[in-house]
Amino acid sequence: MRDTSESRNIALLIDADNASPRDLETALTILGDLGSVNVRRAYGNWKKPALSGWANIVHRYAIEPQQQFDITKGKNASDMKITIDAMDLLYGGRVDGFGFMTSDSDFMPVAMRIRQEGLPVYGFGSDKTPEGFRQACTRFIDLSRLPAEDAGGKPEPAKVDDEVAKLLGDAWKSSKRDENGFASLSEVGQRVGNLKSFDARSYGFSRLADMIEALPNFVTERREGGQMFVKRVR
Repeated sequence: MRDTSESRNIALLIDADNASPRDLETALTILGDLGSVNVRRAYGNWKKPALSGWANIVHRYAIEPQQQFDITKGKNASDMKITIDAMDLLYGGRVDGFGFMTSDSDFMPVAMRIRQEGLPVYGFGSDKTPEGFRQACTRFIDLSRLPAEDAGGKPEPAKVDDEVAKLLGDAWKSSKRDENGFASLSEVGQRVGNLKSFDARSYGFSRLADMIEALPNFVTERREGGQMFVKRVR
């Protein structure tokens, strides 16, 4: 992988039958964590009225439409084409990370295969996305759980369930802690990522630091250089 995020080449592959065009800007913004999204492809049968929303924005966002005819009723050729293209891009050696916009579990094997090569995979789907695909991704962003805005245009407070708090606590417990019980937030975040395909944005926070600071289970402190440390208190 290239040294800087600015030079990294990222591919976004969109299963248009299982993704909403309303979420495209969110996916592109989040993929900016990885680099520049230079490969943008959307797959589907563009004759379907249901895909008109995608058809209306492909040129605006420089998306390359990939036509896939429904040769057999009930069968979707897009899944196979996305998988083939993903493998071509992977072995071409010019892509440094992938994003998949889909809620389809069929992409679990390809996500796992890409990660085995050391490349990050970000998944973008709904709350109906099967757990298998969620966990196959380096990070999975549940687009349906991103915070809505209130009347004043500010994000509404998000709720964090006990399962997430426990996950963060387990990651803190397994991290290296100083004599006062504080662990580096970056190490805690890395351990959380190893335990689960985790992204704070799926819980309504723009960053893991914001989530930790909102939880009564933890206290935080910033030290020299701006690095954050965290300690579980309950």
